[in-house]
Amino acid sequence: MKKKIFSFIIVAFMLFVLFFYSANHGGIKISYEQLFHGLFIEYDSTVNIIYDQRFPRMIIAILSGASLAVSGVLFQAVLKNPLADPGIIGITSCAECVTAIVAALFPGLYLFSPLLAFSGGMCGCVLVYTLSYKNGFSPLRIILVGIAVNATFSGLTSACASIGGQNYESASEMLRANISLKTWNDVEMLVLYVVIGLIVSIFIGKKCNLLSLEDKAIRGLGINVTILRLFVSIVAVLLASINAAVVGTVSFVGLIVPHIGRLLVGNDHRILIPFSALCGAFTMLAADTAGRLLWYPYEISPAVVMAVVGGPFFIILLKRSDMVSGK
Repeated sequence: MKKKIFSFIIVAFMLFVLFFYSANHGGIKISYEQLFHGLFIEYDSTVNIIYDQRFPRMIIAILSGASLAVSGVLFQAVLKNPLADPGIIGITSCAECVTAIVAALFPGLYLFSPLLAFSGGMCGCVLVYTLSYKNGFSPLRIILVGIAVNATFSGLTSACASIGGQNYESASEMLRANISLKTWNDVEMLVLYVVIGLIVSIFIGKKCNLLSLEDKAIRGLGINVTILRLFVSIVAVLLASINAAVVGTVSFVGLIVPHIGRLLVGNDHRILIPFSALCGAFTMLAADTAGRLLWYPYEISPAVVMAVVGGPFFIILLKRSDMVSGK
């Protein structure tokens, strides 16, 4: 228990430090005293620029990382597959495809993009589950089908962005998961759905623990295992889809963070879910900060940073996973 509490404290402290470091570094640099004074005491034009331009992307990175990490935890619980990730198995790309279509061809429906993205994510989830089923669900088959679905809908998203005409830029920025131009309106759109999804996820943590049991054992406890899996999947799709609608596709956060969480706090989802949210927020903010500062004045999307880091991590997991090797 001490290790778990210590892990929470350390990650929370690291996130706190990174937040203020990220806020104070970039094209505009100010002291921490000036930042505090401008935010809480007296108006400061420089601080106001940082507040309007830098804070929204930082908060979006935090919310995005938390939602993707928890979505990964939930998918791994439902599928009993340590390699499940909303980006890898195609859920995010389906949601993003719908959002890109709206942005490129029907910009008037932009306000409804979160709900439309959720519908796209659910369709992707059903598609992956349906195509993967053959006398039961195989972890390997789900991953392979998910990769195929992901590639297909990513291609469709690129096509929509290419034919979007004057709306090409908004669709292509979404495709690259570029959060540099996000505003407080985007924060408002994201925060409501993410907070609801995270709260529900925490409350179903105990139920997620049951999914590690055999289906017969779960039914013996008087629980409808099909409904339970469906409900957990819906919450996971919600978190991944809303992120795709506002941020775009960011892979590997939902894969890396849950494994780090299990190493530090164990497999109890009542603890793993909130810790993954915290760790995911730190991971995504770190990726955005690194992409923004390492090659300044050029910026690299956090999706690219996570791809560079997550690709080798995914290969290592594939080599070490007994489930994938069929043992």
